[in-house]
Amino acid sequence: MFSRLHPYRLEFFFFSQIAILFGSIIMPLAVYESFVAPLLFIFNLLAGILVISKKKYVSWFLSCLLTISSVILIIDLSKLISYSAFSQIRMGIYFLFYVILTYEIIKEVWQAKQINKGVIFGLISGYISLGLIGFFICLSIELTIPNSFSGVVMGTNNFNDGLLYYSYITLSTIGYGDVLPVNAIAQKAAILIGFMGQFYLAIVSAIVVGKYINQLTLKN
Repeated sequence: MFSRLHPYRLEFFFFSQIAILFGSIIMPLAVYESFVAPLLFIFNLLAGILVISKKKYVSWFLSCLLTISSVILIIDLSKLISYSAFSQIRMGIYFLFYVILTYEIIKEVWQAKQINKGVIFGLISGYISLGLIGFFICLSIELTIPNSFSGVVMGTNNFNDGLLYYSYITLSTIGYGDVLPVNAIAQKAAILIGFMGQFYLAIVSAIVVGKYINQLTLKN
């Protein structure tokens, strides 16, 4: 099955990320944060495993992370055990998952010989993944030190659409100022997220554009 889906792996990963980012538009926010968003993240992790399915040891490690996070999610949703550290563990797993996956996607895009549709989807997905990494950094800070960010309220199931918004606004260096980091660790996180976005655009995107220009030149 993986072999059949593998050519479309980056497309699946990209569209599952889009569902995470904009799913709250088409349904009540409470429903999205409680049930839909956690399930979308699981689906995105599955798509991520498909992306690196040909790398045996990495895919097995990510599969283990996915299994652990799924078990924790079921416990959280069922309310069988009330243990706040479960949410922090799950956020940590997501963070580690996206760090590894983003590295693998950037490496694949970097090493691409030909610029095609898959590479473009990979380039965009890499940028979106950086925003998700920033989101989990901010969410972990907020869970550990409440009220580290002004202008946001923790949602149900410890998901926060406001911090997701803040991460991407910071990554793109727009910075509206409606959400603010109010302590030192949150401010350092904001700097890190801003750096990640600028380095990605200045280096990875520029390399892909350069390869595409060379590709067009050779064809002509």
